[in-house]
Amino acid sequence: MSKLIFICGHAGTGKTTLAKRLVRELNDETCQSFCLLDKDTLYGNYSSSVMGVLTGNPNDRDSPLYLQHLRDPEYAGLLDTARENLALDCNVFVVGPLSREIKEHRLIDRDWLRVPDDTEISIVWVHLQEDEARRRIEKRGNPNDQWKLQHWDQYRTRLFMPDAASYPELRLYDNTASDEAQYLQLKRELCVDCD
Repeated sequence: MSKLIFICGHAGTGKTTLAKRLVRELNDETCQSFCLLDKDTLYGNYSSSVMGVLTGNPNDRDSPLYLQHLRDPEYAGLLDTARENLALDCNVFVVGPLSREIKEHRLIDRDWLRVPDDTEISIVWVHLQEDEARRRIEKRGNPNDQWKLQHWDQYRTRLFMPDAASYPELRLYDNTASDEAQYLQLKRELCVDCD
């Protein structure tokens, strides 16, 4: 049985940093293999090239054109790659916002995901306070965040915080402060049957 672990959340929440630490430690501490599939790593350069040609702005990841024409194909390719790794008995961490899919409860829909019935699915929603997310986005200096920062009032209308009652499939992970006990608990929960 392979594990499919989604690390989701809005920009600046620390999804990739958290996932990299989990993958590194689980590969070291267990007899299982874990791989990391980050949407920005897999599709960032491709999308930059396309958006540069279409709009003249290779850093555009928020315009209607990007959201309507590139977002979904990126996620489709990300999940196709995840399925290939699962078929090779590799546990997979998938990193990306996936907020639309979270809202629609798609990440627990095995038919939509097209994964075997014995795939163990975990979904972590990484969140933090909005002002801290903005501070981190500003600090990292990623050109893909330019639109968000210039249009923060408009961007923030897309932000949402799932509540536990409406989204029982999620593990909510508050990444505002570095909490080692919380991290270790999450690692145990994600790999409860790892040897």
